[in-house]
Amino acid sequence: MKYKQIVFDIDGTLVDNEKAIIYSLQEALHKETGKQYSYEELTFALGIPGEDALERLEIRQISKVMQIWIEDLQKYEDTVSIYEGIPELLRQLSEDGYGLGIVSSRTQELYKQDFCKWDISRYFTTVVCADDTLGHKPTADPLLKYMELTKTAAHEVIFIGESIHDSQCAQNAGVDFALAVWGSHTQSISANYYLNRPEELLSVIKNH
Repeated sequence: MKYKQIVFDIDGTLVDNEKAIIYSLQEALHKETGKQYSYEELTFALGIPGEDALERLEIRQISKVMQIWIEDLQKYEDTVSIYEGIPELLRQLSEDGYGLGIVSSRTQELYKQDFCKWDISRYFTTVVCADDTLGHKPTADPLLKYMELTKTAAHEVIFIGESIHDSQCAQNAGVDFALAVWGSHTQSISANYYLNRPEELLSVIKNH
């Protein structure tokens, strides 16, 4: 068994919540600035901490707008779902004895509020969120923190995500990266493996 720890991003990898994130951000920004941003203008915010996204948008009262964004996010819960095949994948990996974890750009508050309600959250024993490290994706810090917590080396970890930030984080940490094409909708992001469906991860890790 080459890999001991199988690490996942949440948004766009385990959970399909792109519309909820963008719609609620549009709403929060309109309340604060009066400006109506297009969907395409805000897709850069996917996969990075919310505070970083607001900073790039030159929002002055970041804490205030973050709170509005979090509140507005609840309005779009009906657009959020777990990707097909993810529950079965996690159950099999758990039964096979792999350690399962999460490295996410969400804060601990958002992780507990929006992810822990899903049944699949019970499979994850180690979680690193944005407020657990000084540096965020695409720096290596989140994965380095994860390896510190699990006492594993880089070659024993594989990270599954859907964004260029995930890819760069893995590369900077010296960790193998599998692109969740079901969430990225592209294969143009650098990766060791390209997964069109969640179950394809099983053959990847069993052959290494």
